[in-house]
Amino acid sequence: MQLNVDVLEKKGLKLFPAPQPVGSYVQCIRTGNYLHLSGGISVNGDEAYYGKLGREVSVEEGQKAAAAAILNRLAVIEAELGGFDRLRKIVALNGFVNCTPDFTDQAKVINGASDLLVELFGPEAAHSRSAVGVVSLPLGVAVEINLIVEIEPECNCG
Repeated sequence: MQLNVDVLEKKGLKLFPAPQPVGSYVQCIRTGNYLHLSGGISVNGDEAYYGKLGREVSVEEGQKAAAAAILNRLAVIEAELGGFDRLRKIVALNGFVNCTPDFTDQAKVINGASDLLVELFGPEAAHSRSAVGVVSLPLGVAVEINLIVEIEPECNCG
């Protein structure tokens, strides 16, 4: 899969360096041909989204928060692989939405991440997904996303 840089630029988006963990974990674990990415929050560079959906954050802002979180995760993939040439498939996306108990549009919010992946990588970036409402997220962010991606095996050519 190749990242469509033109789409990034046209949307005014940017990949920033991969963030450092804010707790006792690593951003990414490689096992076989898969990367398991820890949850990334709705912060991408200076763009940050905090608060609860259904109260101070609108669905549209939540979609932007999900997009920021997915860009945050793409930065981790880029750092781990040195680019996107070895990215084969986005397997699973799990989205967590900081929301009020009566908020029911979690799927619409996480569409902000899913749709952006397809825009950036094409239809082959379609993936399985969960969109879950939660009472709170770290640092009070609006959205957190984790990923499982398949990668090309490393060549151990002699």
